[in-house]
Amino acid sequence: MNTDARRRTLLLSAATTAGLALVPARSLLAQDLAEPAHLDVPYVPTPQEVVDRMLELARVGKKDVLYDLGCGDGRIVVTAAKARGARGTGIDLNPVRIAEAMENAKKAGVADRATFKVGDLFETDVSAATVVTLYLLPSVNVKLRPRLWQQLKVGTRVVSHAFDMGAEWPPEKKVEVEGRTIYYWTITEANKRAVKA
Repeated sequence: MNTDARRRTLLLSAATTAGLALVPARSLLAQDLAEPAHLDVPYVPTPQEVVDRMLELARVGKKDVLYDLGCGDGRIVVTAAKARGARGTGIDLNPVRIAEAMENAKKAGVADRATFKVGDLFETDVSAATVVTLYLLPSVNVKLRPRLWQQLKVGTRVVSHAFDMGAEWPPEKKVEVEGRTIYYWTITEANKRAVKA
């Protein structure tokens, strides 16, 4: 299968997952996948040096299951799989980004350990994660926080590029990389109790 045919197959798969009307595979190109009319968070890629430091800070390894919420082109999941042997799932509302992520995983040779899904991060079950990565916005992080406390197991690591989780959940670590901030937390019993209160 040539590169164009593979790309059309990936785009078709993303379109199907997103529930979009299907068009013949021969005519399906990136421009055929409409970007959602409204996204809570604009797509801005995380620089690779920040990706690497996020994964280092979270001590991601072969036994980890990483979920990247708002995964964009999949670079965090792909790097976790390729460089650290982890398994990962990326979630994004935008089928164009998901198609890119699937293609990037295939090019990196990690399609067997990197999965991508079109979906709403507020409706996604993340309970299987041992690590969650984020590059969202402060308001989205705060809205997501109770869901993370509720679903994630004690000891699960959470790493966010650029934005914290509000005053109610101060980070355990805060690291600067190339003028960008990374925040780190672990889920505790106190978080689990707080969400039940």
